Amino acid sequence: MLSLRVRPPTSFDFRRFNAGYLERRWRLSRDCFLSFSPKVEENRGVRFGVKSSKSEVSFTAAEEEETLPEELQPELMPKHVAIIMDGNGRWAKNRGLQPWDGHRAGVEALKEIVKLCGKWGIQVLTVFAFSTDNWIRPRIEIDFLFSLFERSLKSEFQNLAENNVRISIIGDSSKLPKSLLRVINEVEEVTKNNTRLQLIVAVGYSGKYDVLQACRGIAQRVKDGEIGVEEIDERLIEEELETNCTEFPYPDLLIRTSGELRVSNFLLWQLAYTELFFAQELWPDFGRSGFIEALTSFQQRQRRFGGRKS
Repeated sequence: MLSLRVRPPTSFDFRRFNAGYLERRWRLSRDCFLSFSPKVEENRGVRFGVKSSKSEVSFTAAEEEETLPEELQPELMPKHVAIIMDGNGRWAKNRGLQPWDGHRAGVEALKEIVKLCGKWGIQVLTVFAFSTDNWIRPRIEIDFLFSLFERSLKSEFQNLAENNVRISIIGDSSKLPKSLLRVINEVEEVTKNNTRLQLIVAVGYSGKYDVLQACRGIAQRVKDGEIGVEEIDERLIEEELETNCTEFPYPDLLIRTSGELRVSNFLLWQLAYTELFFAQELWPDFGRSGFIEALTSFQQRQRRFGGRKS
């Protein structure tokens, strides 16, 4: 048995300790506030290479006329693309910035991908914005993420609505701020009949949570006498999953950025036959060229769904 003996300190200045702690917290809060300020955000965008927050998700007449890149075939385009947007924190750290600077840059990267999906005929885009596993992060970062999400929804949803984009939010909403929930409800209601592209944002979501809440829903229906145990099948489970909000619940292609080779508890049931693509770029650096590379790789694969081509 290993025993470590540490000599107790002879004295400890609690006043100095508390002062240092409070000063660190104050500096952290100040940096978060400054990063969130629109005026400072604009200056940082010029200085550090963060894309301007003034860009909007809109499809102009010129963009409408843009054809698919020559590398891609329209008949082989995926209907549903899912993305694990990984690497915001590392992107910021590599530039000597704070984590929230990376999250803001990540929002700009998402805007570009949403535009490309709308122009190239992809019908559903699902993005992993906040996992149930992310609740262990520092509270100040979580609060900033939700504030950024709320502000982005407010600033972008009118443009998305005008461009026929439907917005759906999936995940456990019980811990989300009330102000964010009000914005989510409004955005989903305003865009519910749009048909060009469905943007599904997973917030407070995990694949395990999704399966668990589906099982609870089915168990309750059995308890209430609506269905019998023998009636439980895959179709019934799929109807209870949170991706029942879309006509195409199964992603054809999953993209994960930052070089990590795992699915991290995302859409576990729905990814059964999904093609996987792992990009080396950190999410804020992932753009048009990386998206084309992922789609090209997808179009070169043979999807057999357990069968065999003769």
